[in-house]
Amino acid sequence: MDYKPSLIQEANPMENLEKQLICPICLEMFTKPVVILPCQHNLCRKCASDIFQAANPYLPNRGGSLSGGRFRCPSCRHEVVMDRHGVYGLQRNLLVENIIDIYKQECSSRPPQKGSHPMCKEHEDEKINIYCVTCETPTCSMCKVFGAHKDCEVAPLQNVFQGQKTELGNCISMLVAGNDRVQTIITQLEDSCKVTQENSHQVKESLSQKFDILYAILDEKKSELLQRVTREQEEKIGFIEALIQQYREQLEKSTKLVETAIQSMDEPGGAAFLLNAKQLIKTIVEASKGCQLGKTEQGFENMDYFSLDLEPVADTLRAIDFGVDEDEEELVEEEEIPEVEECPEGKGEGPL
Repeated sequence: MDYKPSLIQEANPMENLEKQLICPICLEMFTKPVVILPCQHNLCRKCASDIFQAANPYLPNRGGSLSGGRFRCPSCRHEVVMDRHGVYGLQRNLLVENIIDIYKQECSSRPPQKGSHPMCKEHEDEKINIYCVTCETPTCSMCKVFGAHKDCEVAPLQNVFQGQKTELGNCISMLVAGNDRVQTIITQLEDSCKVTQENSHQVKESLSQKFDILYAILDEKKSELLQRVTREQEEKIGFIEALIQQYREQLEKSTKLVETAIQSMDEPGGAAFLLNAKQLIKTIVEASKGCQLGKTEQGFENMDYFSLDLEPVADTLRAIDFGVDEDEEELVEEEEIPEVEECPEGKGEGPL
């Protein structure tokens, strides 16, 4: 029962090693792998050149290599700025090349294992070695001679393999270029969001400043009107208090005259009474005339004339708005967003 783990341990390292030596673009083992600095991912030099050329179609081509420009790693999306040598200026990964050579030598020295090549389901001992063009499926020679594909058109498997592999590679390059365009659109939209936030912040600050000025004007006008009412109040109250003081003094004099007159009424002697009565009567009459002249007008304390009609101003304030028409707002909302081109369906599909 111990032989199964040992077989798994023996097979897994080579299988895992092969997975690490596969190019993420062509899905084949690296050919002249180059290092995409500084992310340290590897690509076939030809695959990197194809992707770079698809992403930078307008850069000049010098000596068979694109010069300058930017390259985005398909594995991690890290962007690398190329020098004048372009992709051919990237450093080759000699360590990976040596590992691939050792791996190929090891695979060639090992005996072929049954099942390493796909076998036909109808004829278990026959390898799949031809491609049925009519049915668009790989098959074996026995199926062509005696089986279900005897009346179909067939082609060498390797020719179809290379054709569809090239087509799939072109689709991958097109998809990578499309991803770069999508990333560019995302970057532009992110920049638009940032600019919109900055512009909105500036507009809010400007709006706040203008309303602060409006508040200051209203506070100043309020203080001015309150001061006018206060001055009018002080004048009226001062006038009323002066009248009150006059009437108090007059009341005090009248009270003293009443006391004097009562005392004179108690005088028993006629001669003594008559000496003061005439002058006292004259004084009382003059005092009575003074009371009649000091009467005040009623209703002068009314201050209704300070009424303030703010309804027109309130309507004007309610009508405050930005100088943007509804048609312009709809035009801004309906601004077109760049569409993203999709990779045509069916490209590169089918068995390899």
